[in-house]
Amino acid sequence: MIGSDVVVAGSALAIAVAVGLVAHEWSHAAVLRLVRVEYAVSYFPGRADGLVALVTTRPWAAVHPRPTGTEPPWALRLAALAPALLAVPVFGLGLSGHLTTETPVVAAAAIGWLACALPSPQDFSVAFHAGRLLERSRERTGTAHSRAD
Repeated sequence: MIGSDVVVAGSALAIAVAVGLVAHEWSHAAVLRLVRVEYAVSYFPGRADGLVALVTTRPWAAVHPRPTGTEPPWALRLAALAPALLAVPVFGLGLSGHLTTETPVVAAAAIGWLACALPSPQDFSVAFHAGRLLERSRERTGTAHSRAD
């Protein structure tokens, strides 16, 4: 009987990670939409050869913001760190007592979901260097102001 529990918990973990990865990117997109920054969402960008390479080496979804350079840096910082909010429901279930180690399937799903709630290194890079990203956007769109003014 222990074997079927492991298989079901492993499946729940895999499903939670798959759904969580897409939710992670959608959280970026939701905040960008709220702060009115243009963006594009791509699914399975940079396709690799074969199914195993596609699943293991490439992102499943990616959000590419297209700021004009006039947006405040806090808007990009907030969008970059938005996936951390995905942890709120899991912590709520844990604090209310609905999430226990007695149910390995639910625990595995919660662990997979929490893994996707962590902002990625790229997210932290955008959060810390939002000003640079906006400066480059201003240079590309030609809306840079003269520093002599």
